[in-house]
Amino acid sequence: MRNKYLLALLSAFLLWFAWPPIPYTSPLLFIGFVPLLIAIEQVIRGDFAQKGRKVFLLSFVTGVAWNTASIYWVYNAMNAFLPAGASLMVALIPFCLGPLLMALAFRGYYALRKKRDIWISFIGLISFWIAYEYLHQTWDLSFPWMTLGNGFASLHQLVQWYEYTGVYGGTVWIWLVNILAFLIFWQYKMRVSAYPPSRLAIILVAIVLIPAGLSLWRYAQYEEHINPSEIVVVQPNIDPYHKFGSITPNQQLDILLDLSRQVAKPNTEFFVWPETAISSPNGINEEDFREYPAYQRIFEFLNAYRNGNVLSGIESYRIYPDQQSITARKYDEGVYIDHFNAAVLIDQSSKLEFYHKSKLVPGAEQLPFGEMLAFMKPLFAHFGGTTGGYGSQAEPSVFYSQSGIGAAPVICYESIWGNYVAKYIENGAQFIAIVTNDGWWSDTSGKDQHFQYARLRAIENRRWVVRSANTGISGFINQRGDVVQKSDWWVPAALSQEINLNEELTIYTRFKDLIAYVFLFTGLLSGILLFVPRTR
Repeated sequence: MRNKYLLALLSAFLLWFAWPPIPYTSPLLFIGFVPLLIAIEQVIRGDFAQKGRKVFLLSFVTGVAWNTASIYWVYNAMNAFLPAGASLMVALIPFCLGPLLMALAFRGYYALRKKRDIWISFIGLISFWIAYEYLHQTWDLSFPWMTLGNGFASLHQLVQWYEYTGVYGGTVWIWLVNILAFLIFWQYKMRVSAYPPSRLAIILVAIVLIPAGLSLWRYAQYEEHINPSEIVVVQPNIDPYHKFGSITPNQQLDILLDLSRQVAKPNTEFFVWPETAISSPNGINEEDFREYPAYQRIFEFLNAYRNGNVLSGIESYRIYPDQQSITARKYDEGVYIDHFNAAVLIDQSSKLEFYHKSKLVPGAEQLPFGEMLAFMKPLFAHFGGTTGGYGSQAEPSVFYSQSGIGAAPVICYESIWGNYVAKYIENGAQFIAIVTNDGWWSDTSGKDQHFQYARLRAIENRRWVVRSANTGISGFINQRGDVVQKSDWWVPAALSQEINLNEELTIYTRFKDLIAYVFLFTGLLSGILLFVPRTR
């Protein structure tokens, strides 16, 4: 079995080396699973006891090694907040839970192989894998960072067709090529030709080249409709670990306003500031925000810009006379309070628009599965969230300027949900504004991956992405997914860019993760086949 575990680790290495932010290596995803499939086939055909258990362990080893190498930076943030033992326990969510679900997909594949034709088993494998990815973006322990289709973020020219399928189309593409490559290799090695290798090779080449070729053609031919808007993004570079220790909220606002003025033009329409840029040690009361000095200063700042708006992250709260939400906590007798990681739009009228982050980080911003894990509240509180979790809103809302421009206020972690971002666009957003704070992860690949994934949101919806990150990377991404401007890491910066607004809806924006639903259905059928006796 030792050689088989080496093959499993080889798969992990190939998948990691192909993963963003490493440039130009994404095509290795096409063969990343081949060594693991070979190891599993050797188990299936070998003289072993407990074959299902061995298949599970092999795929689990691949998943753990691949995930750990790709998202090691998650532990950096956890370790900064928690004691070593506690951070190790919380790290099980991103490092082990995903690989566990991956291994279950392969275990289901093995169960199908015992009862059904190999092609039905491969359809089952793809379906079970997509079921894992879909579950991992919808339940309380969501972490869709490692969805396979995200792997092409650093070579976006090859996946312009994500405007039709989203990242799940990339997942299916990767799996089809891996399966065909495995079959060709295995038949050559075993000197059998149950399925003519030459025919399989032709199919493999077609499956690789046709989508890639069409994508490159679409990339070369795509032209943006000219509908300009002048935007400024600000990167204040405030250390998130000492936000209220070495600098006051008023000094933070000084930095944001000064940087904005440096690059602003008379026709600037949006100033985009990062996650929690507007804050105080106790948060901002949304009902009384107009009374805060920060609001008054921003309002006066906008007087110099005729159509100017400030779109900023904000730490806010609301007070209720009773418990109006499950996250609201009793603050005093007859008083309940709900905290939010939010965004706000401030213009030159008295109107204020707030959006409350919906996709909350498990552990840091919400307690997964509510009362079931209530005993872990003290642990999660140390991670930087509140013991009851942040409040949220169920659906995204679009910020509209006085001139009628619709902006999608996407907060940090939310930008890796293609279907959720598409809802903003469907609701009228003409560009995507990502406000984030990636400083928790330090100078690791986490910040680069997060920036690269934004390219996929641009392609899926054909919208410019305007990204303001507290410590970097901030920048502008056009409708093809090209990085037009970006800042350096850990430096104060302000960037100005004329973008093109877009009102057209792509196929993906309209139908979102339809391809995932198709494979969830085939996965259900595959699961049923596990319990249906095979007829001769």
